[in-house]
Amino acid sequence: MLVEAYLERARAGSLPQTGSFLIVDADHFKSINDSHGHQAGDQALKLIAGAIKETLSPADLVGRVGGEEFAVFLPAVVDDTASRTAELIRQRIRALPFPRDVGEGLLSVSIGGATLRENTSYEELFKTADRRLYEAKASGRNLVRMSI
Repeated sequence: MLVEAYLERARAGSLPQTGSFLIVDADHFKSINDSHGHQAGDQALKLIAGAIKETLSPADLVGRVGGEEFAVFLPAVVDDTASRTAELIRQRIRALPFPRDVGEGLLSVSIGGATLRENTSYEELFKTADRRLYEAKASGRNLVRMSI
């Protein structure tokens, strides 16, 4: 809803009609829940959410869109800056050690992103970012794929 509100204000001319939308999806999340329980899965989600928030500026929007997916909107951020931000999120999450009581290993995410251009709808942004996310997953996971 916050992204849609931003887009409406941008179309009205009160905000820049640029930005980037990212979908961050935890890799192999079902196996964490299945192997270590839902409490471990919840802990993993909290770690991922914290790493995302630490990477973003106060103007950026982030929220959980379901299951193990998070959405990030970077107002007025496009192209290389959006790609660098997505890569930084991926690297920070990969650097998080998974707690020893859950088992050795590292968390990872795949990220798909899309750049907002004039008159782009939220649905178009989401669909494009989602396609890029599936490209990252199909290419081996723990990757960023952007549509710029």
